[in-house]
Amino acid sequence: MLTQIKFGTSGWRAVMAEEFTFANVRRAVGGIARYVASEKPQGARVIVGRDPRFLGETFCSMAADILAAHRITPLMVAEPAPTPSFAYAVIQDKADGVINFTASHNPPEYNGIKFSTPDGCPALPEVTKRIEAEILAADCASSPIAKADKPAPRQTLDPKLAYLKRLAEIVDLEAIRKANLRVAFDPMWGAARGYSDDLLRGAGINVVTVHDYRDVLFGGHAPEPDDHLLEDLRLKMRETAAHIGIATDGDADRFGIVDADGTFLQPNYVIALLFDYLVESRGWKNGVAKSVATTNLVNALARHHGVELHETPVGFKYIGELIMQDKIAIGGEESAGLSIRHHVPEKDGVLAGLLCCEAVARCGKSLTEQLRRISNQVGSFFPKRENFRLTPEVKQKFTEKLRVDPKEFCGHAVEQVVRTDGLKLVFSDGSWVCYRLSGTEPVVRLYSEARSEKGLEKLSTAAKHWIFE
Repeated sequence: MLTQIKFGTSGWRAVMAEEFTFANVRRAVGGIARYVASEKPQGARVIVGRDPRFLGETFCSMAADILAAHRITPLMVAEPAPTPSFAYAVIQDKADGVINFTASHNPPEYNGIKFSTPDGCPALPEVTKRIEAEILAADCASSPIAKADKPAPRQTLDPKLAYLKRLAEIVDLEAIRKANLRVAFDPMWGAARGYSDDLLRGAGINVVTVHDYRDVLFGGHAPEPDDHLLEDLRLKMRETAAHIGIATDGDADRFGIVDADGTFLQPNYVIALLFDYLVESRGWKNGVAKSVATTNLVNALARHHGVELHETPVGFKYIGELIMQDKIAIGGEESAGLSIRHHVPEKDGVLAGLLCCEAVARCGKSLTEQLRRISNQVGSFFPKRENFRLTPEVKQKFTEKLRVDPKEFCGHAVEQVVRTDGLKLVFSDGSWVCYRLSGTEPVVRLYSEARSEKGLEKLSTAAKHWIFE
């Protein structure tokens, strides 16, 4: 029986040699090719790239052959490149899509395919459903689908220079240089190697790197710029007395930020900090977007600055739509993804790190100090995210519970029920919980936020108990 290929919020991902096989890659790319050909029967061009994972070059070559057989010109990117650089390239080159072989921050045994549309956005559900339908139709076909007699020729593309040039237009590199900021950078063996550091170094900024070589095993763990995986970055920061540490994940769409004293800044706080900074430094007050699971510190800052707030489902494609419409100055998700106006409608971990460097340089204060100032203005917020695995029995019972709008929750009167994505319960004191069931595994994601650390501990315990009671 053939594996059902499903594209989630960030494409299709699977374990290599289990579901991510040569045969399944051919099926997936074939579905994308037929979708693109249906949208543009003549002269279509699709960018083909990858992160540094095992067999990436081979998968790219396979994809190129399949596209060419459908008379679609493959634009081949030779070296690993960040996902946001592909988003910028597809817009600038007016290509008809991007096939990016990456599993982002997933462990090294995974690989995946991200498909982006000509606007640079991750493919929306209406697009991925059509691709899935193309895959299914080919699986069910009694005879092979006809291919072109004369395949399209391959072409090459290097997205690096144009993308870095764009970042240099967005970020005040001169301010960073004048402040004599010392930066430590950890690409986590990933696609941002030679991007963040090259741009800073080329502007005369003092930058040092760790993990600056290809390792398809990513040091033996997931290439995720999370607190517990950034000890090597902290060590390099201490060695060089760096003012800030910046990190990116495997495909550089996510960020990790470490302050001068070694404190890891939660992505929730980074999004809020940069929102506040862009309003103050750029005067951008056209709007802000956050996913339903992202801190309400953003809500408080939106009220403080008189800026319209957009709360979206989880999945950056929804924020990307608002960026394209120029409805927001910045949009972000608590899972360490953000982008800003006049830039790509895709998560950009490279940009996030550079903007944090600029904020430290221009404000003359550490990020922790800046967060303290914001908290004094609008109050403190303490967010937390947890994952819990469910037995089939517990999942069925809990799924039924999620369908009901509770009036009371663990001693709290429910002030608002939000069903933008999952179930979010907002309480009168400003605290909230949000439950989202995974679509791919028996896991519930629990997000909770309170106005004090003690309140968060109590709320988180109660929210966990509510799952299993």
